[in-house]
Amino acid sequence: MSQADARPVSNRLFDLFRLVAVVEGVTTILLFLVAMPVKYALDNPAWVQVMGPVHGYAFLAYVALMIAALWGRGWSVTDWLRTFAASLFPFGTFLNEPFLKRRRTRA
Repeated sequence: MSQADARPVSNRLFDLFRLVAVVEGVTTILLFLVAMPVKYALDNPAWVQVMGPVHGYAFLAYVALMIAALWGRGWSVTDWLRTFAASLFPFGTFLNEPFLKRRRTRA
């Protein structure tokens, strides 16, 4: 049994959520800072047609994993709202990562 398999499922799920949070943040930045400027400055919507759905699926995975990973961990409403709001703003998931890391070490 590997060391990763020895961790409780809830901790592995929380770690997966943190990974998806980074992916969601990267797709947000790519969409807002690369794809949309290319669409409007160069009149080329191809990047948005690719990055839009990729970001959409990353966002849905973020929300689903947030619910699955945080449910039953004793988080306050404020903690839930902060973590959800982080997904709505560029760089938000990156700014929220230290908070998630601190909460992970308490679990």
